[in-house]
Amino acid sequence: MLKKERDMKIRLIAVVAAGMLLTAGAALAGESVKITGEIIDTSCYAISGAKGEGHRQCGQGCIKKGSPAGLLETGTDKVYVLVPQKPLTSLPKGVLAKVGRSAEITGKVFTTGGSQFLTVESIK
Repeated sequence: MLKKERDMKIRLIAVVAAGMLLTAGAALAGESVKITGEIIDTSCYAISGAKGEGHRQCGQGCIKKGSPAGLLETGTDKVYVLVPQKPLTSLPKGVLAKVGRSAEITGKVFTTGGSQFLTVESIK
């Protein structure tokens, strides 16, 4: 009887572990999500909290000069660094046009090294 109980426990643990791996795999695959927030210049936001319409022109200039664009999520204040969908491409022009303003971005979220990244599939 003890051997059967032990075998059942091992099977149960194996099933739970397999389920956890499948769930983690789905999260890593990155399904598209829609996130609403303000497009920010991450440098000025990180250093001085600069954002909004009053920082729009500076933010656009900083992004043009190479500062990463970000999305400051409405309600959570999470910052997502915006990245293009494919390597060796640029962010859509709509990102620069929306700096300091609200936008809805559809894309995939990736967390690497404690930072959150959002691919830009579309922007409204």
